[in-house]
Amino acid sequence: MDYTQLGRTGLKVSRLCLGTMNFGPKTTEEDSFAIMDKALAVGINFFDTANVYGWKVGEGVTEQIVGRWFAQGGGRREKVVIATKVYGRMGKWPNQSRLSALSIRQAVEGSLKRLQTEYIDIYQMHHIDRNAPWEEIWQAMETLVHQGKILYVGSSNFAGWHIAKANEIARSRNFMGLISEQCLYNLKDRMVELEVLPACRDYGLAVIPWSPLASGLLGASVGADKTGRRADKEVKEDYKKYASQLDRYQKFCKKKGEQPADVALAWLLANPVVTSPIIGPRTMEQLTGSLRALKIKFSKADLEELDAIWPGSGGEAPEAFAW
Repeated sequence: MDYTQLGRTGLKVSRLCLGTMNFGPKTTEEDSFAIMDKALAVGINFFDTANVYGWKVGEGVTEQIVGRWFAQGGGRREKVVIATKVYGRMGKWPNQSRLSALSIRQAVEGSLKRLQTEYIDIYQMHHIDRNAPWEEIWQAMETLVHQGKILYVGSSNFAGWHIAKANEIARSRNFMGLISEQCLYNLKDRMVELEVLPACRDYGLAVIPWSPLASGLLGASVGADKTGRRADKEVKEDYKKYASQLDRYQKFCKKKGEQPADVALAWLLANPVVTSPIIGPRTMEQLTGSLRALKIKFSKADLEELDAIWPGSGGEAPEAFAW
């Protein structure tokens, strides 16, 4: 396994991040335990979860599974850099969601309890809260750092200007601010190349792409059996919409002698600004198969061909749309 710095921090994380969103809803606890054990065995030390995963309001099903896995001991907690998230609804009352100081305080206590840990390595805001001022958010996060309940703060689904504003206000408070951004990024969805990735590079944020296979679209050939997330209505519609591109992509992968899913992951890893794509295996086979992406290399011609198949936004702003 290869490791890299998490943005501008001194923390080292694996080049692949184990996503746990399927644990509970689609993967049994027993199988989830086996997948996490295997991840550690192959050197993956970076796990991602969220308080809302499991999709039962207030229960934190997935965090509980991870917590019971940690509780088995054997150095599991000590070896893992655990990232979880705050923002989603965790109850019916008005302040049991989003990013008020009260919501953040209640949410972190719930996550710590479910994860059976004394601290969270990376506490990520799952979405921007336009009603919560940054002074309030940073005061709450600073308190948690001082209490030793979290080590770093990250964001998810932020715009480039959100990252800039958040970190400039953090700087004015002599606080480290955001150290990572978890964003939608894959061969098909490249909007973040305009402003989010440049902001992350400039501020030293780790980039942690979610949905690296575009909900499975990039992981199978045209006409393949649509199971798992590929069975979703929206993904089925995408198969029709992108049929021509998928056919060209499949031919590229065949020519290169690699599986489509591995090529999609390797393409992300080839970008210097990307830290660790999130892989979300439902099965052990999916986990072990993802490791192949670490070995794939692209020539300049390969990258140009992939750009031709899956054109991006034209580069960074403003040159992407102006002189």
